[in-house]
Amino acid sequence: METTQQRDERLWRIAKARAGFKCHLIIYLVINMGLWAVWLLSDRDMPGSAPWPLGPTLGWGIALTLQYFNTYHKGTFDDTLKRI
Repeated sequence: METTQQRDERLWRIAKARAGFKCHLIIYLVINMGLWAVWLLSDRDMPGSAPWPLGPTLGWGIALTLQYFNTYHKGTFDDTLKRI
């Protein structure tokens, strides 16, 4: 059984992780909108080439997805494994 102080510390860590994720998500959206805007305004008419912002968008998106699951679902998976 956890004490009130332990519970408060755990809730504080959860709140900090969620705030960090939301900040990271906003930065991801703003930067990627800028990258895609530069691509649209510059060299999108080059035939036979993939859009260059696709790499950073996908790579960063994968990292952001992992951060999301670690932030919002980490305890859920741990509890499920303990019951098995």
